[in-house]
Amino acid sequence: MKKLTLLREFIFGDMLAEYWTDEEGRVGLTFVPAALAGKADPAAHELEPLIQLYLRGDPLPGGYANGLTTSGASSSYGMKFAGQTVTEEAGLTVVETRLRDERGRSVRHILNYWDGDRAFAVRSIFENDSDAPVVLESLSSFSVGGLTPFGDTRATDRMILHRARSWWSGEGKIESGSLVDYHLEPSWSRHGARCEKFFQIGSMPVRHYFPFLAAEDREAGVTWAAQIACPSSWQMEARRQRDELCLTGGLADYETGHWSKTVKPGERFETPSAYLTVGEGGLDPVSQRLQDLHRGPGTRKDEPLAVLFNEYCTTWGNPTEKNVKKCVDALKGHGIDTFVIDAGWYGKKEWWASVGDWDVSEAKFPNGIRKAAEIIREAGMRPGIWFEMENATSGSEVAKAHPDWMLHRNGFPVNTGRMFFDFRRPEVRDYLRERVIRFLGDNGFGYLKIDYNDTIGLGCDDLTGDGLGEGLRQNQLAAQDFWRAIRKEVPGIQIENCASGGHRLEPSMMALSDYASFSDAHECVHIPVIAAHLHRLIRPEQSQIWAVLRKTDSIRRINYSLVNTLLGVMCLSGDIFDLSPEQWEAADRAIAFYRKVSPIIQSGESSFFGEGVESFAHPAGWQAAARRDRKTGKTLVVLHTFEGPLPERVTIPVKAGKIDAILSTEGNEIRLTEDGLEIELRANFEAVAVSLSE
Repeated sequence: MKKLTLLREFIFGDMLAEYWTDEEGRVGLTFVPAALAGKADPAAHELEPLIQLYLRGDPLPGGYANGLTTSGASSSYGMKFAGQTVTEEAGLTVVETRLRDERGRSVRHILNYWDGDRAFAVRSIFENDSDAPVVLESLSSFSVGGLTPFGDTRATDRMILHRARSWWSGEGKIESGSLVDYHLEPSWSRHGARCEKFFQIGSMPVRHYFPFLAAEDREAGVTWAAQIACPSSWQMEARRQRDELCLTGGLADYETGHWSKTVKPGERFETPSAYLTVGEGGLDPVSQRLQDLHRGPGTRKDEPLAVLFNEYCTTWGNPTEKNVKKCVDALKGHGIDTFVIDAGWYGKKEWWASVGDWDVSEAKFPNGIRKAAEIIREAGMRPGIWFEMENATSGSEVAKAHPDWMLHRNGFPVNTGRMFFDFRRPEVRDYLRERVIRFLGDNGFGYLKIDYNDTIGLGCDDLTGDGLGEGLRQNQLAAQDFWRAIRKEVPGIQIENCASGGHRLEPSMMALSDYASFSDAHECVHIPVIAAHLHRLIRPEQSQIWAVLRKTDSIRRINYSLVNTLLGVMCLSGDIFDLSPEQWEAADRAIAFYRKVSPIIQSGESSFFGEGVESFAHPAGWQAAARRDRKTGKTLVVLHTFEGPLPERVTIPVKAGKIDAILSTEGNEIRLTEDGLEIELRANFEAVAVSLSE
């Protein structure tokens, strides 16, 4: 093993980050909780290169890795230390580490840390200082090795990998397994690479998996976690050939996502950012540390969380001026802040076939859509409207008139029934600026729900001649620029990130959004299961959760649906015309409770309890999420029961001295004991919320 020398170390909040170099001049990064630094030995492992990359034509990785991963290729190991600079300004520390190979190709590794955060951001910038073009086939956003630096370097049983699986209406299910479970034990001779690689291909970056990975050393009580902020195809991998575990992630490479990038002499290429953290504890507390970097419009602490109403599950795609007025009248006096007109307001015939044209339906809105917005605003609510602005259905007039405006793959339109605007084209941006941005301003809308109901898939033709994955990357970044233009040109607009529910719940999209649709599971009993899992992946203050209220619902079911929303942001829908006074009374109690606890939702950290909840589709047992605001000492406990036998009582181990408020319907006995908050369970599919203070 090559001897490692400490290059430089930094204290970032409660983390110790160390840069190491080996005898050949390669550089690596390790980081551990600062409080446990004396127990760690990062130099006990081989150095993992700070950046993994592969340049076309270089020797490919050995150890049977070719076709499995490009990590470990000679392109990475040829990069040697060329300097490091540190700048500190306005609470931001930037560490820039420069690497260079013998052929004039170099990479800059950028680390950004903001004072007070519990995580930091890294990215890579490749620069071609040679005299010939080179083709990148992979370039990591992050690469971390030496896991675990605590104790036994074999780490076979003590290391646990966590990742988050995701499907439509089933977002965020945590999958955990040991290195044995993932078959990541090194061979007897340490020959042959082991790699668990997972990825997402297309323009729905949270489909199948979230771009998230954590490694937990359960014996040391330490967890490392990473997220990638990427709106297009990405990949992450856990690799092991020797004893140490290595984690790497970034854009999906040539073999996975058909991505390549030609970099001419004097040019550069920059990766999306990755967020990294390490902390004491397991997945639950450490994963939430990453959310310190989820900065965006929805992370404002000086504004209370809104109560929203979306009419989709009321009219089912048939909004009209008449029923908007009827909804507004039914909602008056119930404390609704925002009223969203969902899909169906447009189209000369079938609205579902007219996505992309954005012609207001004269039959539904004879006085124009502005009149409906005025009705909403005059009632004291912010008017909102639905668009799916990045897509056009194949039967739309715009798709038929301008097929060249749509993305193509290998010369043919990408057509899934939906087609996809090419945001790299100025004529597309001009069209949508007129149909979307001007529309919002002219009609007085203050809220925009941006939906996205299919994926581009492998990619699209690249206008500069590179691969399909590069075309996809360019288009998605151009689309994000259009999101920014909306916010700039419509001052005060609030934006909701929806992609058939939760297919875009990744950091770069969340940073552009005030709110996000947590899922399309609008009337399912497993809403609280999904919503609680998402606390590990996005900020609850951005996670918009629907309570669809039906006239046939019992008071218990009404309360169950409303308590769901205490796991995020409250959004109502359903049979609001026909709810009984008793049902509205239950809704009003929940809205008032939500108003009181919204600061905890905004500023707290969550812990999770329960038993038996494994199935999303048919949950059994019970679960509780306890969200505590360390600054105020206040705690919100949200408990749900599901199918099957239940214990008579459960105890949630929270620190509190007083119960401030209770939201329940079954007359549950609830009290504080020496062990925490004890709650009596009385029925299947009931919900209880409790607000506490120290």
